[in-house]
Amino acid sequence: MKIYTKTGDKGQTSLANGKRVQKTDARLECYGTADELNSWVGLLRARTDNAYQDQLGEIQNKLFNLGALLADAQGDDWITATDVAKLEEWIDAMQAELEPLRAFILPGGNETVATCHLCRTVTRRLERLMVGLYENEQNASQAIPLQWVNRLSDFWFVLARKIAEEQKISIFLWKK
Repeated sequence: MKIYTKTGDKGQTSLANGKRVQKTDARLECYGTADELNSWVGLLRARTDNAYQDQLGEIQNKLFNLGALLADAQGDDWITATDVAKLEEWIDAMQAELEPLRAFILPGGNETVATCHLCRTVTRRLERLMVGLYENEQNASQAIPLQWVNRLSDFWFVLARKIAEEQKISIFLWKK
């Protein structure tokens, strides 16, 4: 089987349900951004030690599920309230070991911490795109994936702080 199909040569592609749409369609922006985020998570995973491999692997799989949902595939159980709760547990566990934050943090520190911040900002873009997509669709099944993406951006922020602390990396604070 060849990797190229030539079916997208004129600016259209197929969604998971077979419907043909322009490559500028909001759904493609969403699942393309989920794919971009997944690539950043892959880079982060390559830069981190074994302590976070399971979590990052689980996030990558959920991002793939999210991409499929955004491509209009059917899968109500692909991202669930349990997945949202799991992210909250991970965030709470990491945050319990960190000093309270007293200032805004600038992205940076080292490549691993900076990659966490890139994951955070791409996640926020994905969230904005999803909100825009969902404004036009009004489907109750979209609430949980949107909550999961919202928590995911918080996860990246706390993970950046946690890795910086573990590696004794100075973080940059915003100065007015």
